[in-house]
Amino acid sequence: MSTTEHSNLIGFDNEKYLQEQTAAILERVSRFNDKLYIEFGGKILYDYHAARVLPGFDPNVKMRLLQLLKDKIDVILCIHAGDIERNKIRADFGITYDVDALKTIDDFREWGINITAVVITRYQNQPGATAFKNKLELRGVKVYLHYPTKGYPTDVDLIVSDEGYGANEYIATTKPIVIVTGPGPGSGKLGTCLCNLYHEYKKGYKAGYAKFETFPIWDLPLDHKVNIAYEAATADLRDENLIDIHHWNAYNIETVNYNRDIEAFHLLKRILEKITRGESMYQSPTDMGVNRASAGIVDDDIISEAAHQEVIRRYFKCAVEYAMGVTEKDTLDRAIEIMDKIGAKEEQRKVVLPAREAAQEAEACGKGNAGVFCGSAIQLHDGTIITGKNSPLLHASSSLILNATKHLAGLPDNLYLLPKSIIDSVTHLKKDILNGKMVSLDVEETLIVLAISALSNPAAQMALENLKGLRGCEVHSTHIPTPGDEAGFRKLKVNLTCDPEFSSKRLFISE
Repeated sequence: MSTTEHSNLIGFDNEKYLQEQTAAILERVSRFNDKLYIEFGGKILYDYHAARVLPGFDPNVKMRLLQLLKDKIDVILCIHAGDIERNKIRADFGITYDVDALKTIDDFREWGINITAVVITRYQNQPGATAFKNKLELRGVKVYLHYPTKGYPTDVDLIVSDEGYGANEYIATTKPIVIVTGPGPGSGKLGTCLCNLYHEYKKGYKAGYAKFETFPIWDLPLDHKVNIAYEAATADLRDENLIDIHHWNAYNIETVNYNRDIEAFHLLKRILEKITRGESMYQSPTDMGVNRASAGIVDDDIISEAAHQEVIRRYFKCAVEYAMGVTEKDTLDRAIEIMDKIGAKEEQRKVVLPAREAAQEAEACGKGNAGVFCGSAIQLHDGTIITGKNSPLLHASSSLILNATKHLAGLPDNLYLLPKSIIDSVTHLKKDILNGKMVSLDVEETLIVLAISALSNPAAQMALENLKGLRGCEVHSTHIPTPGDEAGFRKLKVNLTCDPEFSSKRLFISE
């Protein structure tokens, strides 16, 4: 099944953004005797949330920004010892935070930027964190250990003392701009900045601090959907955008910030004034920011609709995580609350109803698998919607990928790309040799079989080459993907959502 409606629109100009963002950072560093610590929130690399809500946004544009400044920057990577110990997962890559830190070091090197140091924050001799430190040092990476700050958050005199920030080792840097980043919230970026700032002032250097976070965008309205999409993305943290009351009181100008920064500002201001011996760097959280994301917005209607769609995606994500038992009911309630705030509905995501209709078609013709009928749908970049149904041979998502690549390659829908002999061989391996319970091919297996088929089948080769055309497309499934489906979709880099339904009545699914 396929329908067509054009949807590939651009609402963000990366070059305008880079020009203004670079100027804003250089202007800020000039205020502080050419030594500025910038806390980089969000993701420097692979910022797919920003790319989804700001169509046209390069997911790696912040790394391009750092490349423009690379002769002026040192980079410090922070990771919370507790996140290492808990094996916390970065959802978009499906890897733990410590592995993500290793990946970040490699990624920076590929862009020609070296990580100056790694800081393991709130270190308390956790075995996992110690092993991680040893692994890094054996590979030649400089590692610092920062301990929980004495007195934090109430005793400012103790915090800003040799027993507080001063108890942590000074991180040596040589460049005027120090980028402090880390995987996820709570990695200790702010504490690391303030520790080094304390040491700088003890040495007699009047360095500065600033904060770089793309969202919420401070000079967009409070109820702008791009800012509301940020609330949806942080539903688990229950972040809420508010008017920055500190900025309003200081300047009588209405700007937007989020609750945690606004609530923490009074304490942060006291800490900064203690470090600087009474000098006030900033009057508000908005003052601290160097974010110029609004400069790149060239079409408000496009980004508003994209943000509306992101709210729906985030709702589906919360619903699935709740069904899987990995998030709490109040997180799902928060996602529903945000949906209601903007009047968003499930069916406004254009791939949802076609996927559900495909599942109904599978049930009507009795072509499911073990009594379960699944459907999936993808919206291609030209707006065409393709669907897939499950069968005893293929998962619905596998069928979808084959149908979509056939469409992109201009091949007839009834053409078989995968030889039955290869499918039978894989099925025999899974069922009779490995004693598997689920023998139909998932997405990852289908991609491998397609690659093998391409060796002797020109049509399969054409389909294989068109897999690149699926990147960034919208996909919905009527059921929670199996591990193999999820891994395959992640590698294809599609934007996947699914209904909070399981594809099997089995409690344990492993492929």
